[in-house]
Amino acid sequence: MAQTRQILPSVAVLALLVAAWWAVVEATQSAIFPTPWQVVRGTLELIRDGTLWEHIGASLFRVGAGFFLAVVVAIPLGLWMGWMKGAFTTLNPIIQMLRPISPIAWIPIAILWFGVGNASPIYLIFISSVFPMVVQTTAGVHTIERRYLRAAQNFGGSRSTLFRRVVIPAVLPQIIVGMRIGLGVAWLVVVAAEMIALRSGLGYLIIDSRNAGNRYDLVIAGMVIIGLIGLLLDSVMRLLEGLKWVRWRYAH
Repeated sequence: MAQTRQILPSVAVLALLVAAWWAVVEATQSAIFPTPWQVVRGTLELIRDGTLWEHIGASLFRVGAGFFLAVVVAIPLGLWMGWMKGAFTTLNPIIQMLRPISPIAWIPIAILWFGVGNASPIYLIFISSVFPMVVQTTAGVHTIERRYLRAAQNFGGSRSTLFRRVVIPAVLPQIIVGMRIGLGVAWLVVVAAEMIALRSGLGYLIIDSRNAGNRYDLVIAGMVIIGLIGLLLDSVMRLLEGLKWVRWRYAH
């Protein structure tokens, strides 16, 4: 019951937005922009012919592969930079120089290096999501309360034991936040990459529907599906934030 009350305001606002959308389209008698019902019918059309699942599967595969590679690289690198002052001093300027570059700016280079297959969007997802995770993980190590480290040292713990038993558990909440940010960026980037360099995925669905007969019902359907999947992915990451072994440092 409590969870139902929490989502009711969001559902009400969403219903109002859909109603306003429908009313504006009907009032303007637009011959191009679809009504919500036309979008629903377009979505059902994609479901019936099976293309929707193919596009969703292609996009999720690329995001999963690129994001996994980013996690494998970013978390150890961020821990190392946070723990070792020399590594931070050496690598942080490079990270901060590359981080502001828009992932879209890497598209021509990705196509040049990897062609127009799956490797290009996977690389773009990696390059876009690795930096937020590195920065967040490094910041997490730097913000660990000194009393935790001093307490472990007082018990005679070695530096490696201190890192494994104190630093890594303490930084887990920040790592999860970085992963959540990185995954959101990855989902944005794969859609943009598919619009330019591929012939499958939700981004391709949107641009192809626009070019093939102005099917704006499918364009909007693709946008809605992207939003729903993004919400689902973010919800999964939020579940990780609530795990007891992740939130131990916030027990008070």
